[in-house]
Amino acid sequence: MTMSLSPTMVRVEAMRQIRNPYTLAFTLGMPVAMYLLFGASMGYGDITAGHGNVKFYVMVSMAAYGTAVAMSSITSLAATEAKQGWGRQLAMTPLGTTGYAVTKLVTAVSFAALAMLAVFAAGVLTGAETTEVWRWFAAAGIILGVGLIYGLYGLGVGLFFNSDSAAALASISMTFFAFFGNVFMPLDGVMLGIARFTPLYGFVALSRWPLTDGVLTTGQTDSLLMVSLNVVAWLIVFAVLVAFGVKRSRSRR
Repeated sequence: MTMSLSPTMVRVEAMRQIRNPYTLAFTLGMPVAMYLLFGASMGYGDITAGHGNVKFYVMVSMAAYGTAVAMSSITSLAATEAKQGWGRQLAMTPLGTTGYAVTKLVTAVSFAALAMLAVFAAGVLTGAETTEVWRWFAAAGIILGVGLIYGLYGLGVGLFFNSDSAAALASISMTFFAFFGNVFMPLDGVMLGIARFTPLYGFVALSRWPLTDGVLTTGQTDSLLMVSLNVVAWLIVFAVLVAFGVKRSRSRR
């Protein structure tokens, strides 16, 4: 009888990631550091932004970024392990391939939640504010719910590229997307127009929605339909990447 989830393996996977300095630096350390740099330490942090202040705006942005990095990097590792035959070995155990996949997903979601909570904790301690408490929970729900799509991106990268570079590529590309996706700094003009087509734009814009209602720091307004279409379009792209990755990994056998 196969198991759908092994608490022991979840614990082992969690400890493995915690002991990995690369994971800690990119999924936990960097989002908090970016919030402290661009939000808490700046003199404009207490200026009103939407239904809160700038600190809350930056906090949500960095929490969304950290979630995307955590989901993509951990699932990319899962994909490379599967290519190396680890999944076939587990298929002969009570855990099974499905249990292995569920365990990896639980680990990725757990670290995504941990990354978000770390940034939110930094926000609470440094004065991030919003007018109603529900906006905190709404932002957190959007971040964790929509952020799951970056697990697909990580799987695609892990399947498509070799194991030595997959996790690093997933994390570094997320940082690249953040710089050009209106996440780290406000963009305007042509750069903002380009940003609206990048993979993180719709996700982060939705995450900020409980605070901003779509109003940008430049005074422009995004429509909910537009940012939702961005998320759906990239979900499809990531799914196609996974499909091509599966096909390519099979052709190598």
